[in-house]
Amino acid sequence: MDMSAHAIKQHLIDPEICIRCNTCEAICPVAAITHDARNYVVDAEKCNLCMDCIAPCPTGSIDNWRTMPRIKAYSLLDQLGWDELPPELTPEQLAAEGVAADALPVELPAAPALPAAASGETSFNSAQYGATLPPWSAAHPYTNLYGPKAAGKSISATVAGNVRVTAVGHEYDTHHLVLDFGAMPFPVLEGQSIGIIPPGVDANGKPHFARQYSIASPRNGERPGYNNLSLTIKRVLQDHQGQPERGVASNYMCDLQVGDKVQVIGPFGTSFLMPNHPRSNIVMICTGTGSAPMRAMTEWRRRLRQSGKFEGGKLMLFFGARTKEELPYFGPLQSLPKDFIDINFAFSRTPGQPKRHVQDVMRERAADLGLLLNEPNSYFYVCGLKSMEEGVVLALHDVAQQSGLSWDTVGTALRQEGRLHLETY
Repeated sequence: MDMSAHAIKQHLIDPEICIRCNTCEAICPVAAITHDARNYVVDAEKCNLCMDCIAPCPTGSIDNWRTMPRIKAYSLLDQLGWDELPPELTPEQLAAEGVAADALPVELPAAPALPAAASGETSFNSAQYGATLPPWSAAHPYTNLYGPKAAGKSISATVAGNVRVTAVGHEYDTHHLVLDFGAMPFPVLEGQSIGIIPPGVDANGKPHFARQYSIASPRNGERPGYNNLSLTIKRVLQDHQGQPERGVASNYMCDLQVGDKVQVIGPFGTSFLMPNHPRSNIVMICTGTGSAPMRAMTEWRRRLRQSGKFEGGKLMLFFGARTKEELPYFGPLQSLPKDFIDINFAFSRTPGQPKRHVQDVMRERAADLGLLLNEPNSYFYVCGLKSMEEGVVLALHDVAQQSGLSWDTVGTALRQEGRLHLETY
């Protein structure tokens, strides 16, 4: 009798570690991952163990498995109600359900080969081109030093600064927040993120889960030589469908005062990291608070340039917002030298002007982008709302073709060589 027919290796997400960043749901090729207001969960009926979601997860919460009798696999309803993972079933419990100890293979299936990209395809899966490996010259990241299952749990940081970085009097209020960690070690790199745990409980009386924020400062701190970092946080007043919603963490963070204490977990992120080798080019494509990691990379390059320690490649930025008043850091960006960074703005709601998105401006700069796509020392970073991702990668696809390059070759190289990084939400 084939005992494996009665058992599955069920894929589960640990709710104690998950920071609800949406990376797994966005990348799952079979739509097996979904979520509610609290938990991300995996549908056992849909999951094919392709493993595409494992490497991109910043916390490792996605890499959890349970040997289960097939007919007793945990349902979505079960998983949505969890605050922690259930324990493994013992061999005796499995045997009582008719599952032998050696019923399942020891090894899980390997990830499938990268799908071929063809310009004639009717559907375009942008996620398949996103790299899960960092640039070869990236510095070593530290991750998960503090968190629900780390020895020290969360760490307390002190608010050292809180400044609004969008025009006053407009609906979208974005803040630049500086957190100081004192004598507690919290090493970070450009492109990494942290989790903030808001105080209090939700409508069901459960503690709020952590919210993820990208770090907006370089590795040596917002204030160089001090153990601090900065974040770019927009006060959330509506959900992705435009319905009124007051974001718990974003409003808490925007209202913090200097001297307040904040509970932090992390850091997270092992692939969305900048290259460190000389003459490497960086193309940054972002909207809104997706500018945070781009600010970190730009500032690190600026400091290296000032010190004379970096033989720099090109920096190119495509930055989108509804209007210039809603664009974070608009003023400081104007003061950066033109020979240091090539800045391109895209505004979609400027009165009397046609809508322009970042992908439209990318196509306008196709000649320059094509040269960079053909350069193996060029790295591309995309950060912002999920809705921008496909348009941006399609624009790169079109730029490559317009430049006489094979997207099959270029797209595959960008992923395999850690040169195209997608962080959308």
